[in-house]
Amino acid sequence: MSLKIGIIGCRGIPNNYGGFEQFAEYLSVGLAGNGHDVTVYNSHKHPFREHIWQGVHIIKRYDPEYLIGTAGQFMYDFNCIIHARTQKFDLILILGYTSSAVWYPFFPKDCLVFMNMDGLEWKRTKYSRLVQQFLLYAEKLAVKHADQCIADSIAIKEYLDTKYGINAHFISYGAEIHAAPDVSLISSFGVMSQEYLLLIARMEPENNIESILEGFRISGTPRILLVIGNTQNKFGSKMVAKYASVVNIHFVGSVYEMATLNALRYHCFLYFHGHSVGGTNPSLLEAMASEALICAHHNQFNQSILGTDAFYFKDHVQVSKVIHDANDSKERMSWILNNKEKIKKNHSWETIISSYENKFVETLTKTAS
Repeated sequence: MSLKIGIIGCRGIPNNYGGFEQFAEYLSVGLAGNGHDVTVYNSHKHPFREHIWQGVHIIKRYDPEYLIGTAGQFMYDFNCIIHARTQKFDLILILGYTSSAVWYPFFPKDCLVFMNMDGLEWKRTKYSRLVQQFLLYAEKLAVKHADQCIADSIAIKEYLDTKYGINAHFISYGAEIHAAPDVSLISSFGVMSQEYLLLIARMEPENNIESILEGFRISGTPRILLVIGNTQNKFGSKMVAKYASVVNIHFVGSVYEMATLNALRYHCFLYFHGHSVGGTNPSLLEAMASEALICAHHNQFNQSILGTDAFYFKDHVQVSKVIHDANDSKERMSWILNNKEKIKKNHSWETIISSYENKFVETLTKTAS
């Protein structure tokens, strides 16, 4: 069965932004390669200017986020949804509900709507109480008006099923295992293999950035900590100012080149993953695929992926302890190999693409009958 599929809710492909964009890139190309007619909606500001990328149709819609901030995301999603009504898709997949669920009256009536529910957005501490209340409302709208909710984490599925009495469908996120990357890819960062620690994250409080930085500071380790992420927001600027005197904390800024990121992960001595409110976070899977030794924030989302094959922390004191414990870790290689095997078994892109394809076909077949 060949399907006509629209994907809405990312800034566009090829990815030059983040997790949903990378997901859209891999999924769309994979589905197109399997013979489906796939369209991804791109922001008009996206640098890719052609109408087709690796077999995927690209449609650009006006995105005023660069002018008016967060409100622009709502307008961009609205513009994409309105255009999708004209395309006669068999289904649309909406990535995240934050700025799209409120437009449910405008969802196309002649196709199925699949909603990737992302994480518990309303728990993010960067938002005011009023915004958190709105996000919880948006979550309820998404559950009510999507034909199928998809959770990329077992913990998120259990939350949705329990809270709303639905049967969300679990499909994890994917990652790709590469050959060992050349150490020359990290030379421009002024570090040597196994002589630095690594943090890759958006500069937001719920990613436990401050606990990691403070734990690193008090540990007294002579190793360098590379911090990769855009620091040009309020919280990021605060962290840069607070830790400016710690000479071995290096704020690198954003890095999007996947080969470079994979090399940084592969060659680091210890990788920090502080995310606490999301589902299956892409950067965690990529660290596992890159054979990094991982220290993750202790929560149900990270534990459901890593199990016992990682260090965990809850505060800066535990971060400091892990930094010292990692020097003598007897489990290092077994944890690394176990996590790599999890990627092969549970998180390969081939598995993820096939799971989405099967769910699309199954749901459409049931609806037709």
